[in-house]
Amino acid sequence: MLKLGVPSKGRLMDKTFDWFGARGVGLKRTGSEREYAGAVEGVEGCELHLLSAGEIPGALAEGRIHLGVTGSDLVREKIASWEQRVEELELLGFGHANLVIAVPAFWADVDTLDDLDAAASAFRAVHGHRLRIATKYHRLVRDFLRQEGVADYALIDSQGATEGTVKNESAEAIADITSSGETLRANHLKVLADGCVHRSQATLFRSRRAEWSEADRATLAALKDRLGL
Repeated sequence: MLKLGVPSKGRLMDKTFDWFGARGVGLKRTGSEREYAGAVEGVEGCELHLLSAGEIPGALAEGRIHLGVTGSDLVREKIASWEQRVEELELLGFGHANLVIAVPAFWADVDTLDDLDAAASAFRAVHGHRLRIATKYHRLVRDFLRQEGVADYALIDSQGATEGTVKNESAEAIADITSSGETLRANHLKVLADGCVHRSQATLFRSRRAEWSEADRATLAALKDRLGL
């Protein structure tokens, strides 16, 4: 049986149900909101698994599900060498959010990554320790800053509201997901002009690690045909 994992609650679940439904594949919850049970209508041989969006990347990477819908940012952050373990089948066109680097708005001379690199060097010279960037996305941010040549920083883990870490003086800058930027502005932060780490959206992924029987492959072909992929 082909296993399809989708987000178990919220707008991401509703939008996923709508996206599949508009293409003739019905997804529905079969129990209460606490039971996480579901069904697929319109394609034989496919069962629905309701999981948290953050759990889906691991389930795909481990082969516990064949297909999964989650944010492209989560897959890239949670799965090392993600392209070897999962395949992008389709960008779904919703759940848009950007992972960005933001600094205090009053840093008048820091508008780009080059400015940040210079500020980080100056900060270390003055304070004796590296400029701290708070984030929940260590892999993505570290790879991005390395590629862009930014040094003399330290990533610190954000357990709560990342945008509040600068005000609380536990970090000098942040890397966080934003859709409108309003929360960043409300916390007196500005996004660097070239500081977009990743543009994320909900994506349908296929696991390369799952066991794919001939029946599963036939179901996938039927599902892709129904979805127009």
